[in-house]
Amino acid sequence: MQDLHGFYLEDLEVGQTASYAKTITEADVVLFAGITGDDNPVHINAEYAEQTMFEQRIVHGMFSAGLISAVLGTRMPGPGAIYIDQQLKFKAPVHIGDTVTASAKVLEIDEKRRRVKLETICKVGDKVVAEGVATNMVDRRPTE
Repeated sequence: MQDLHGFYLEDLEVGQTASYAKTITEADVVLFAGITGDDNPVHINAEYAEQTMFEQRIVHGMFSAGLISAVLGTRMPGPGAIYIDQQLKFKAPVHIGDTVTASAKVLEIDEKRRRVKLETICKVGDKVVAEGVATNMVDRRPTE
């Protein structure tokens, strides 16, 4: 199981970054609506969405948050870390066909409490669509 572990607390440094990118498909939006139960028509009904301020369907904001979870859970800190807090502001809509890049940057490391605070940002191109701060609990390297 050691092979499945991500970064240990001792491996992380302030300023360290990781990212994950995904192009959002129609199927992603429909499946996300089905999984979460969020079938708001602005996400799944083109005729309805055309009448909104967005003028077209938009991807669920929490889909972007899920991409942040992918960065933290698979890239950095990665497997073994526990996601314990997230503050997030949605800044711009995401549309089907957009490629969202979620990234995390280590801001602070609290060795005593095993907490790592990370800046989290989702972008489509150069446009920030969501940003915030996450806290993860990270394992110390096991002593042998």
